Amino acid sequence: MLGCCIVCRAEDLAITFDDLPLNGTLQPGVTPVQVVEDVVAILKSRQVPPVYGFINSKKLEGNLEGAAALARWVDGGQHVGSHTYSHMDLHQNTVDAFTRDVALNEPILKLLDPADKWHWFRYPYLREGDTLDKRHAVRSHLQQHHYRIAQVTLDYEDYLWNSAYARCVERQDVKSIAWLKSSYISIAAEYIELDRQMAHLVFGREIKHVLLLHLGAFSSTILPDLLDLLHDKGFKLVTLEEAQSDPVYETDPDAAASRFGGTLLEQWMDARQLKYPKATRKPYEQLDAICR
Repeated sequence: MLGCCIVCRAEDLAITFDDLPLNGTLQPGVTPVQVVEDVVAILKSRQVPPVYGFINSKKLEGNLEGAAALARWVDGGQHVGSHTYSHMDLHQNTVDAFTRDVALNEPILKLLDPADKWHWFRYPYLREGDTLDKRHAVRSHLQQHHYRIAQVTLDYEDYLWNSAYARCVERQDVKSIAWLKSSYISIAAEYIELDRQMAHLVFGREIKHVLLLHLGAFSSTILPDLLDLLHDKGFKLVTLEEAQSDPVYETDPDAAASRFGGTLLEQWMDARQLKYPKATRKPYEQLDAICR
């Protein structure tokens, strides 16, 4: 009965991508432009509303392919937001250094989006400050500069599969590629349900969700299967603006995060000292070792 309720209910969900123009490594012969074109084609063919890709523009230094990929992303009808210039870890840096890094990322955002829809900000590593003073100072800076924080509620560290897939394709290891696909979907399915459970623990109801993905070698291969999974779980795909119209995104746990950072739900779980649902450990060691 519980499974039926999970499948039959409908919740709004916005897909987002981090680390543009590219997360991880690529197999030989594949370019960042091809990755973007393939992903955008899938999003369009599946009628996914425009998604935000969060940019680290330091990756564009001496990287014409990366710049071309971002241009294709925007030309394909997708949006861009800030992920800081250098993917800076707020927990390891001062407020002044971090806000300078935010400012350094703005020229490329203005160039890519003259319509001025780029004022969405995603914290690298989902780390909003290891002290309350840092958290408050950076949040104040973002507000003063008209940013809105692009929170996350669904996350299963999908980036772990990107470089692993590139290695296995280079080796033409069909068996390992099949395992990468099955393990990805298995982990995604479990952790999405765990995050749904946490939403009920924190807010006492179903909420509109924001899914964190990372644009890389595996994205276009696994995206159709992931979209099927989201459909089977009853999600309705919406824009980031629509998802974050849910009042839960106006809430603030107002607590210094752990050294690991965390989604909005994880921040609230920690702030309220709630017990996390049991979860299968992600296959970190296997993904790191595969196709070496």
